[in-house]
Amino acid sequence: MDLSNLKPAAGSVKVRKRIGRGTGSGLGGTSTRGHKGAQSRSGYSRKIGFEGGQMPIQRRLPKYGFKNINRVEHKAINIQTLETLATSAKLSKIGIEELREAGFISKNTTVKILGQGELTVKLEVSAHAFSKSAEEAITKVGGTVVKL
Repeated sequence: MDLSNLKPAAGSVKVRKRIGRGTGSGLGGTSTRGHKGAQSRSGYSRKIGFEGGQMPIQRRLPKYGFKNINRVEHKAINIQTLETLATSAKLSKIGIEELREAGFISKNTTVKILGQGELTVKLEVSAHAFSKSAEEAITKVGGTVVKL
């Protein structure tokens, strides 16, 4: 074997269809586009969602619901998470910066503290929102709640 007798594998190379090169080629005339109609013309592009004249699905289905532009999405963090963070890092104050450094939240995240779990450490917790149960659990242990 040498470079003079190398060939691609059988069936791996296909010959390109040369359309629009005269009737003798068998692919001249309409150039595989059929007769008349929008799809046979140059510059044709089908609209997104067009279903051949049938009523498209986005018009068949009814409108549903709405998006509230004033919605504020909070990242939920439970008091059991605060407990583990406080005991492992030996913290008495937990705020947005401490949660960001620990990797719980990203840069522009708003935080809501929820009351799942049990709190035994006295903490000063500052966040954007608190559930009633979380607020009660923090104050019951002697901690303080600071709303941002």
